[in-house]
Amino acid sequence: MTAPDSSGSDPLDVIDAWPVPTAAAGWLRLLPGSVDELEAGRRGPTDHVFTLASVTKPLVAHAVLIAVEEASLELDVPIPIPGGTSTSVRHLLAHASGLAPDERTPVAPMGQRRIYSNAGFELLGEVLEEATGFTVAEYLRLAVCEPLGMTNTSLIGSPAHGAFSTIDDLLRFAAELMLPTLLSPETIDEARAVQFPELEGVLPGYGKQEPNPWGLGFEVRGVKSPHWTAPGNSRHTFGHFGRAGTMFWVDPVAGMACVALADEDFGPWAQEAWPILSSRVLRINH
Repeated sequence: MTAPDSSGSDPLDVIDAWPVPTAAAGWLRLLPGSVDELEAGRRGPTDHVFTLASVTKPLVAHAVLIAVEEASLELDVPIPIPGGTSTSVRHLLAHASGLAPDERTPVAPMGQRRIYSNAGFELLGEVLEEATGFTVAEYLRLAVCEPLGMTNTSLIGSPAHGAFSTIDDLLRFAAELMLPTLLSPETIDEARAVQFPELEGVLPGYGKQEPNPWGLGFEVRGVKSPHWTAPGNSRHTFGHFGRAGTMFWVDPVAGMACVALADEDFGPWAQEAWPILSSRVLRINH
Protein backbone atom coordinates (compact mmCIF):
# COMPACT_ATOMS: atom_id res chain seq x y z
CA MET A 1 0.00 0.00 0.00
CA THR A 2 1.32 3.42 -0.91
CA ALA A 3 1.05 6.68 1.04
CA PRO A 4 -1.50 9.24 -0.22
CA ASP A 5 -0.77 12.50 -1.95
CA SER A 6 -0.04 14.98 0.84
CA SER A 7 -1.80 17.88 -0.87
CA GLY A 8 -5.22 19.01 0.29
CA SER A 9 -7.04 18.53 3.58
CA ASP A 10 -7.08 15.26 5.45
CA PRO A 11 -10.55 13.64 5.22
CA LEU A 12 -9.85 11.89 8.51
CA ASP A 13 -9.28 15.05 10.53
CA VAL A 14 -12.92 15.00 11.68
CA ILE A 15 -12.00 12.32 14.22
CA ASP A 16 -10.06 14.93 16.18
CA ALA A 17 -13.37 16.45 17.32
CA TRP A 18 -15.06 13.19 18.25
CA PRO A 19 -16.23 13.11 21.92
CA VAL A 20 -14.10 10.06 22.73
CA PRO A 21 -10.88 9.56 24.71
CA THR A 22 -9.00 7.92 21.81
CA ALA A 23 -9.85 7.47 18.13
CA ALA A 24 -8.01 6.33 15.03
CA ALA A 25 -9.14 5.95 11.45
CA GLY A 26 -7.91 4.91 8.05
CA TRP A 27 -8.95 4.53 4.44
CA LEU A 28 -7.95 2.56 1.38
CA ARG A 29 -8.66 3.05 -2.28
CA LEU A 30 -7.66 1.35 -5.49
CA LEU A 31 -5.29 3.66 -7.32
CA PRO A 32 -6.93 5.14 -10.41
CA GLY A 33 -6.16 2.99 -13.41
CA SER A 34 -4.94 0.10 -11.25
CA VAL A 35 -6.61 -3.19 -10.41
CA ASP A 36 -4.11 -4.35 -7.79
CA GLU A 37 -2.50 -1.36 -6.06
CA LEU A 38 -3.94 0.36 -3.02
CA GLU A 39 -3.40 3.82 -1.59
CA ALA A 40 -3.87 4.32 2.16
CA GLY A 41 -4.44 7.14 4.63
CA ARG A 42 -4.30 6.99 8.43
CA ARG A 43 -4.86 9.29 11.39
CA GLY A 44 -4.56 8.83 15.12
CA PRO A 45 -2.58 6.25 17.09
CA THR A 46 -2.69 3.55 14.45
CA ASP A 47 -0.94 0.97 16.64
CA HIS A 48 -3.31 1.52 19.59
CA VAL A 49 -5.15 -1.70 20.45
CA PHE A 50 -8.92 -1.23 20.64
CA THR A 51 -11.69 -3.55 21.75
CA LEU A 52 -13.53 -4.52 18.54
CA ALA A 53 -16.78 -5.89 19.99
CA SER A 54 -18.87 -7.17 17.06
CA VAL A 55 -16.27 -6.24 14.44
CA THR A 56 -14.91 -9.58 15.68
CA LYS A 57 -17.54 -11.36 13.60
CA PRO A 58 -16.14 -10.59 10.12
CA LEU A 59 -12.69 -11.75 11.24
CA VAL A 60 -14.09 -15.04 12.51
CA ALA A 61 -16.25 -15.35 9.39
CA HIS A 62 -13.12 -15.04 7.25
CA ALA A 63 -11.51 -17.86 9.22
CA VAL A 64 -14.64 -19.98 8.78
CA LEU A 65 -14.62 -19.40 5.02
CA ILE A 66 -10.96 -20.45 4.87
CA ALA A 67 -11.97 -23.68 6.64
CA VAL A 68 -14.70 -24.11 4.02
CA GLU A 69 -12.20 -23.69 1.19
CA GLU A 70 -9.90 -26.19 2.93
CA ALA A 71 -12.85 -28.64 3.06
CA SER A 72 -12.84 -28.78 6.86
CA LEU A 73 -16.35 -27.30 6.86
CA GLU A 74 -19.30 -27.14 4.47
CA LEU A 75 -21.64 -24.18 4.23
CA ASP A 76 -24.87 -26.14 3.95
CA VAL A 77 -24.48 -29.32 6.00
CA PRO A 78 -27.13 -29.44 8.78
CA ILE A 79 -26.00 -28.57 12.32
CA PRO A 80 -28.30 -29.72 15.17
CA ILE A 81 -29.67 -27.04 17.47
CA PRO A 82 -32.01 -27.25 20.50
CA GLY A 83 -35.60 -28.15 19.85
CA GLY A 84 -34.87 -31.00 17.47
CA THR A 85 -34.20 -28.70 14.52
CA SER A 86 -31.04 -27.76 12.63
CA THR A 87 -29.18 -24.87 11.07
CA SER A 88 -26.09 -24.53 8.86
CA VAL A 89 -22.83 -22.60 8.67
CA ARG A 90 -24.40 -20.41 5.97
CA HIS A 91 -27.42 -19.58 8.14
CA LEU A 92 -25.25 -18.87 11.18
CA LEU A 93 -22.96 -16.54 9.23
CA ALA A 94 -25.96 -14.72 7.74
CA HIS A 95 -27.89 -14.36 11.03
CA ALA A 96 -30.68 -16.45 9.56
CA SER A 97 -30.45 -19.46 11.89
CA GLY A 98 -33.54 -18.53 13.90
CA LEU A 99 -31.55 -18.53 17.15
CA ALA A 100 -32.22 -15.82 19.73
CA PRO A 101 -29.77 -12.93 20.01
CA ASP A 102 -27.99 -14.21 23.12
CA GLU A 103 -29.35 -17.70 23.73
CA ARG A 104 -29.22 -20.92 21.76
CA THR A 105 -32.97 -21.03 21.69
CA PRO A 106 -34.78 -21.02 18.34
CA VAL A 107 -37.25 -18.13 18.24
CA ALA A 108 -38.07 -18.43 14.52
CA PRO A 109 -37.79 -21.12 11.84
CA MET A 110 -34.44 -21.24 10.08
CA GLY A 111 -34.29 -18.89 7.12
CA GLN A 112 -37.44 -16.95 8.03
CA ARG A 113 -36.12 -13.88 9.89
CA ARG A 114 -32.88 -11.95 10.20
CA ILE A 115 -32.13 -12.23 13.92
CA TYR A 116 -28.74 -10.81 14.85
CA SER A 117 -27.34 -13.55 17.06
CA ASN A 118 -24.21 -13.56 19.21
CA ALA A 119 -25.25 -17.03 20.33
CA GLY A 120 -25.19 -18.15 16.69
CA PHE A 121 -21.59 -17.01 16.28
CA GLU A 122 -20.59 -18.75 19.49
CA LEU A 123 -22.10 -21.96 18.14
CA LEU A 124 -20.25 -21.32 14.88
CA GLY A 125 -17.02 -21.07 16.87
CA GLU A 126 -17.64 -24.50 18.38
CA VAL A 127 -18.35 -25.94 14.94
CA LEU A 128 -15.06 -24.49 13.66
CA GLU A 129 -13.14 -25.91 16.62
CA GLU A 130 -14.60 -29.37 16.16
CA ALA A 131 -13.86 -29.34 12.43
CA THR A 132 -10.27 -28.08 12.63
CA GLY A 133 -8.97 -29.27 16.00
CA PHE A 134 -7.89 -25.71 16.86
CA THR A 135 -9.50 -23.21 19.18
CA VAL A 136 -11.14 -20.33 17.34
CA ALA A 137 -8.41 -17.98 18.58
CA GLU A 138 -5.67 -20.31 17.32
CA TYR A 139 -7.30 -20.85 13.95
CA LEU A 140 -7.94 -17.13 13.48
CA ARG A 141 -4.30 -16.41 14.26
CA LEU A 142 -2.91 -19.12 11.99
CA ALA A 143 -5.34 -18.77 9.08
CA VAL A 144 -5.93 -15.01 8.99
CA CYS A 145 -3.77 -12.87 11.26
CA GLU A 146 -0.30 -14.30 10.67
CA PRO A 147 -0.59 -14.52 6.85
CA LEU A 148 -1.84 -10.91 6.68
CA GLY A 149 0.71 -9.54 9.14
CA MET A 150 -1.98 -8.61 11.68
CA THR A 151 0.45 -8.85 14.58
CA ASN A 152 -1.62 -6.79 17.04
CA THR A 153 -4.90 -8.68 16.59
CA SER A 154 -6.08 -11.31 19.04
CA LEU A 155 -9.24 -13.10 20.11
CA ILE A 156 -9.88 -13.53 23.81
CA GLY A 157 -13.17 -15.19 24.63
CA SER A 158 -16.25 -15.01 22.46
CA PRO A 159 -15.99 -15.37 18.67
CA ALA A 160 -18.95 -12.99 18.53
CA HIS A 161 -17.30 -10.02 20.25
CA GLY A 162 -13.96 -10.91 21.87
CA ALA A 163 -11.33 -9.56 19.45
CA PHE A 164 -8.85 -6.71 19.85
CA SER A 165 -7.03 -4.95 17.03
CA THR A 166 -5.55 -1.75 15.59
CA ILE A 167 -6.21 0.51 12.62
CA ASP A 168 -3.11 -0.80 10.87
CA ASP A 169 -4.24 -4.41 11.25
CA LEU A 170 -7.82 -3.76 10.17
CA LEU A 171 -6.59 -1.90 7.11
CA ARG A 172 -4.66 -5.06 6.25
CA PHE A 173 -7.89 -7.01 6.64
CA ALA A 174 -9.82 -4.53 4.50
CA ALA A 175 -7.10 -4.80 1.85
CA GLU A 176 -7.57 -8.56 1.88
CA LEU A 177 -11.29 -8.10 1.21
CA MET A 178 -10.49 -5.80 -1.72
CA LEU A 179 -7.61 -7.84 -3.17
CA PRO A 180 -7.97 -11.34 -1.72
CA THR A 181 -4.97 -13.58 -1.15
CA LEU A 182 -6.27 -16.05 1.45
CA LEU A 183 -9.61 -16.78 -0.21
CA SER A 184 -10.59 -17.06 -3.83
CA PRO A 185 -12.27 -14.01 -5.38
CA GLU A 186 -15.33 -16.20 -5.89
CA THR A 187 -15.58 -16.89 -2.14
CA ILE A 188 -15.21 -13.18 -1.33
CA ASP A 189 -17.96 -12.43 -3.84
CA GLU A 190 -20.18 -14.98 -2.11
CA ALA A 191 -19.35 -13.55 1.32
CA ARG A 192 -20.44 -10.04 0.32
CA ALA A 193 -23.49 -11.23 -1.61
CA VAL A 194 -26.85 -10.97 0.11
CA GLN A 195 -27.91 -14.28 1.61
CA PHE A 196 -31.67 -14.91 1.81
CA PRO A 197 -32.39 -11.43 0.41
CA GLU A 198 -36.06 -11.26 1.36
CA LEU A 199 -35.49 -11.45 5.12
CA GLU A 200 -36.56 -8.63 7.42
CA GLY A 201 -35.07 -7.94 10.80
CA VAL A 202 -33.72 -5.45 13.30
CA LEU A 203 -30.34 -3.82 12.70
CA PRO A 204 -29.02 -3.16 16.23
CA GLY A 205 -29.06 0.56 16.98
CA TYR A 206 -31.06 1.38 13.83
CA GLY A 207 -34.35 -0.46 14.17
CA LYS A 208 -36.31 -2.70 11.84
CA GLN A 209 -35.14 -2.93 8.25
CA GLU A 210 -37.32 -4.28 5.43
CA PRO A 211 -35.34 -6.02 4.07
CA ASN A 212 -32.25 -6.39 6.26
CA PRO A 213 -29.58 -7.75 3.87
CA TRP A 214 -26.62 -9.67 5.21
CA GLY A 215 -23.79 -11.62 3.63
CA LEU A 216 -21.62 -14.35 5.15
CA GLY A 217 -20.45 -12.57 8.29
CA PHE A 218 -20.80 -9.09 6.80
CA GLU A 219 -23.66 -6.64 6.95
CA VAL A 220 -24.65 -5.43 3.47
CA ARG A 221 -25.88 -1.86 3.19
CA GLY A 222 -28.63 -2.35 0.65
CA VAL A 223 -31.19 0.46 0.95
CA LYS A 224 -31.26 0.58 4.75
CA SER A 225 -32.22 3.88 6.31
CA PRO A 226 -31.05 5.10 8.74
CA HIS A 227 -27.59 3.57 8.47
CA TRP A 228 -24.10 3.98 9.88
CA THR A 229 -22.40 4.34 6.48
CA ALA A 230 -22.76 7.44 4.28
CA PRO A 231 -25.72 8.19 2.00
CA GLY A 232 -23.19 8.06 -0.84
CA ASN A 233 -22.06 4.52 -0.09
CA SER A 234 -23.31 2.07 -2.70
CA ARG A 235 -25.89 -0.55 -1.79
CA HIS A 236 -23.14 -3.15 -2.29
CA THR A 237 -21.11 -1.76 0.63
CA PHE A 238 -20.33 -4.44 3.19
CA GLY A 239 -18.74 -4.37 6.63
CA HIS A 240 -19.67 -4.27 10.31
CA PHE A 241 -19.82 -2.07 13.36
CA GLY A 242 -19.37 -2.87 17.03
CA ARG A 243 -20.83 -1.71 20.30
CA ALA A 244 -17.36 -0.63 21.45
CA GLY A 245 -17.36 2.28 18.97
CA THR A 246 -15.77 0.45 16.05
CA MET A 247 -16.66 0.15 12.37
CA PHE A 248 -15.33 -0.66 8.94
CA TRP A 249 -16.76 -0.86 5.45
CA VAL A 250 -15.65 -1.82 1.96
CA ASP A 251 -17.47 -0.28 -1.00
CA PRO A 252 -16.65 -2.35 -4.10
CA VAL A 253 -18.33 0.18 -6.41
CA ALA A 254 -16.18 3.05 -5.13
CA GLY A 255 -13.12 0.83 -4.80
CA MET A 256 -12.65 2.16 -1.27
CA ALA A 257 -12.61 1.06 2.35
CA CYS A 258 -12.83 2.91 5.66
CA VAL A 259 -11.99 1.85 9.23
CA ALA A 260 -12.68 3.82 12.42
CA LEU A 261 -11.96 2.71 15.98
CA ALA A 262 -12.70 4.46 19.26
CA ASP A 263 -12.76 3.61 22.94
CA GLU A 264 -16.24 5.02 23.51
CA ASP A 265 -19.32 2.79 23.29
CA PHE A 266 -21.58 3.14 20.27
CA GLY A 267 -24.28 5.75 20.72
CA PRO A 268 -25.64 8.99 19.23
CA TRP A 269 -22.10 10.32 18.79
CA ALA A 270 -21.28 7.43 16.40
CA GLN A 271 -24.59 7.64 14.57
CA GLU A 272 -23.73 11.25 13.75
CA ALA A 273 -19.97 10.92 13.25
CA TRP A 274 -19.58 7.79 11.14
CA PRO A 275 -21.65 8.90 8.11
CA ILE A 276 -19.79 12.23 8.08
CA LEU A 277 -16.42 10.46 8.13
CA SER A 278 -17.57 8.03 5.45
CA SER A 279 -18.79 10.85 3.20
CA ARG A 280 -15.44 12.60 3.48
CA VAL A 281 -13.57 9.41 2.63
CA LEU A 282 -15.75 8.80 -0.42
CA ARG A 283 -14.97 12.31 -1.67
CA ILE A 284 -11.30 11.33 -2.06
CA ASN A 285 -12.33 9.81 -5.38
CA HIS A 286 -13.72 13.14 -6.66
